[in-house]
Amino acid sequence: MNDWVKAEVIKFKKWSNNIFSIFLNAKIKPFIAGQFAKILIILNKKKIIRAYSYVNSPENKILEFYIIIIKHGIMSNYLSKLNIKDKIMIKKNSFGYFTIKNIPKCKDLWMLSTGTGIGPYLSILSKKKKIKKFKKIILIHSIKYLKNLHYLHIIKKIKKIYKKKIIIKITLTREKKKNFLHGRLTKLLKNGTLEKKIKKKINNKKSHIMLCGNPNMIKNICEILKKKKKMYKKSKNKKGNITTESYW
Repeated sequence: MNDWVKAEVIKFKKWSNNIFSIFLNAKIKPFIAGQFAKILIILNKKKIIRAYSYVNSPENKILEFYIIIIKHGIMSNYLSKLNIKDKIMIKKNSFGYFTIKNIPKCKDLWMLSTGTGIGPYLSILSKKKKIKKFKKIILIHSIKYLKNLHYLHIIKKIKKIYKKKIIIKITLTREKKKNFLHGRLTKLLKNGTLEKKIKKKINNKKSHIMLCGNPNMIKNICEILKKKKKMYKKSKNKKGNITTESYW
């Protein structure tokens, strides 16, 4: 257990009945924005380990995680019931390749997320050092209702940092609101509405797509991009123009 350290709950934010943010204090090794942590709990003498992406930037030593409670999910339900000063275990090292370092240089970087999948993008874009690798960054966040826009305060800070370099659009799937896109990302991509509203074309020579969130969304968008744009998933040893991070 030498590679695990204690993490103390120092803050807890309940956004809704099934979504919360948990803030931890732990002596972990430095991580790269976009990476995830591994959290360990022991229930009935059984070890349970799950991965969660950081929301905080690496400069912020308070570790923050944005979590949806999965029905019958042991870890998410357990974490949702923790109190201030309760302790869990966290891996010293962080993991994952969903980082800017692993994205090839291109003109436009598209960051697409659903629900809590916005977490790693907030970590990446909140860094003090601005990203200069891309001419334009397009952040698209898909949620059910406007009330689910929990991290608006950080999104506003990111907009101030990047100004005209970044385009931020929120899409709503369950309601219609003025100045917000309506519909699932898959539909908006398939019918061309997303590109039309952004006034940017996704191009397999000039664009790279990052996808984070619901695994079904990721699978479906990868298929759409492959068919419509001839874009393919990138892996550690394979070139491509789509980088993904699946949740649950």
